[in-house]
Amino acid sequence: MQSSPLLLEEPIRMASILEPSKPCFFPAMTKIVGTLGPKSRSVDVISQCLEAGMSVARFDFSWGDPEYHQETLENLKAAIKSTKKLCAVMLDTVGPELQVVNKTEHPISLQADTLVVLTPDQDKEATSNLLPVNFNGLSKAVKKGDTIFIGQYLFTGSETTSVWLEVKDVDGDDVTCVIKNSATLAGSLYTLHVSQIRIDLPTLTDKDKEVISTWGLQNNIDFLSLSYTRHAEDVRHFSILQAREFLSKFGDLKQTQIFAKIENIEGLTHFDEILREADGIILSRGNLGIDLPPEKVFLFQKAAIYKCNMAGKPAVVTRVVDTMTDNLRPTRAEATDVANAVLDGSDAIVLGAETLRGLYPVETISTVGKICSEAEKVYNQDLYFKKTVRYVGEPMSHMESIASSAVRAAIKVKASVIICFTSSGRAARLIAKYRPTMPVISVVIPQLKTNQLRWTFTGGFQARQSLIIRGLFPMLADPRHPAESKSATNESILKVALDHGKACGIVKPHDRIVVCQKVGDSSVVKIIELED
Repeated sequence: MQSSPLLLEEPIRMASILEPSKPCFFPAMTKIVGTLGPKSRSVDVISQCLEAGMSVARFDFSWGDPEYHQETLENLKAAIKSTKKLCAVMLDTVGPELQVVNKTEHPISLQADTLVVLTPDQDKEATSNLLPVNFNGLSKAVKKGDTIFIGQYLFTGSETTSVWLEVKDVDGDDVTCVIKNSATLAGSLYTLHVSQIRIDLPTLTDKDKEVISTWGLQNNIDFLSLSYTRHAEDVRHFSILQAREFLSKFGDLKQTQIFAKIENIEGLTHFDEILREADGIILSRGNLGIDLPPEKVFLFQKAAIYKCNMAGKPAVVTRVVDTMTDNLRPTRAEATDVANAVLDGSDAIVLGAETLRGLYPVETISTVGKICSEAEKVYNQDLYFKKTVRYVGEPMSHMESIASSAVRAAIKVKASVIICFTSSGRAARLIAKYRPTMPVISVVIPQLKTNQLRWTFTGGFQARQSLIIRGLFPMLADPRHPAESKSATNESILKVALDHGKACGIVKPHDRIVVCQKVGDSSVVKIIELED
């Protein structure tokens, strides 16, 4: 089975599947992004989410005001302090998202084979026959026969909570549609998605710009999730003109990483150029699953993740356990879907409605983590390693050669952990690119910098941003320790890292450890064996 992405030992003992898993300090190598909201914003619940394995907290600005999200973020900070678990912050923009506005918040029942009118007049009340939308150009974008989907938050796929419409007629600004399935829409906002149609709205709206330059700047966000990324210009324009220049004058947002959310056919078509510009990719399977034929969804997922893996950029998958929004266990298909995302090479899983408004946010994180952990045990790292080395080709860059050598050495000597010293985080990310089977402790060494007005330490961003990368576990070192040692005998920082590993339970006496470190102008990979 060496040619398969699934690694199983022959002969396969079916009874071994039932053997209990060994406890581990890290729930899984694959990271979990949890969306915080009404059901997961208290200090107590967030603390439990962190303990269960959440490493990135997502704040979705398609609903709620900045004050609401700020209160949630303060609770997150308190939870981090009490649990001593590091957690990154992701701001998710609204982007050109179309919404049905229901100001009364009364449930709206839609009956199959009846008509409903979509109107841009938001002053009108939402009813079973009339749905106000937040976009004036809908009638110009669609034509008879086009498909429109409407659902709460995103699309659950359940015929009782999302509705499929077919455009029957366009009259002025109004669009008349035939309802194809009966459904009840509950809540104040529902996402509206027009299948395979370009919506002429900017990727970054005025609301997004305001939120980023106020809430995002105030809180030094680690990741920006750029919704509905359709072209590389969406990433390039924002990163260069706004984040990298404008916001850097006022704070540290120049270090914020931009993750492009691929949500429609346009994003798929321009995927390669988007990947070159973005720091990471989020495969938003909710909307994308509507745009693509069902039989093509898996193919896009596998191809996109492969491209991200080879580029050494994080691939993040959404919409895996929708039913856990209301249920304590995932379906069989969902559990298999999570495992397949891991076997495909995903770095992280995003939980949306499951943690935002779901009844079991902590249990969902725990369950997904357990599934990821089991899938990682049968991940064919040897096949992946050879494929990655072949893709990179020769001659390798100096850094790439050191990273791949560190992973190869760790595999050969059966090391329990790889320890990498870094300032920028690049070396640790390159090691993680080769998917070692053991954890990588990224020891981030802060650097003292000045803008001629004040002195600041770097390192916080770099440590938190590794929390979305598979297999990478950061620790922020004492800034008094240099990132580069001029003497190979300087082992003080290594001792700190080893003590951290022992405290985590991943380093034991007689274990072999692979260390990647700069000594003077040289990069060194060394193997050490611990004593009692």
